Amino acid sequence: MLIAFASSDGTSVNQHFGWSKSFELYRVTSETAEYIKTLDSSQDAIEDEHEKLAYKIGTVKEADIMFCSQIGPTASKMVLASKIYPMRSAENELIEEAIKKLQELLLGNPPPWLLRIVHTSKDNNAI
Repeated sequence: MLIAFASSDGTSVNQHFGWSKSFELYRVTSETAEYIKTLDSSQDAIEDEHEKLAYKIGTVKEADIMFCSQIGPTASKMVLASKIYPMRSAENELIEEAIKKLQELLLGNPPPWLLRIVHTSKDNNAI
């Protein structure tokens, strides 16, 4: 699976989805996690809220799951409609901790929503 994390420092989930200037993209399996790249979402000259959200979603379009510290209801619906699962994380939760929790879910008895994501992942390199 490809997971995007809204982060200002590259190590923690510390950004609101709509305000995040960048996202860290990782490839995550039940046993491995690999940093892929930083996604730039810093264009902030967009005035219209709907267009701004569409731009942010376009930035993370590769992801199957997107972690952020906060996300509004409209943005959450738009993210879900784009086949990206939005997840709220505790403010300043380390990316490595969020990955570890996700991997523990995968190794145990994954909930149906996570199994659906695993089986429909956009990641062509998934094992």
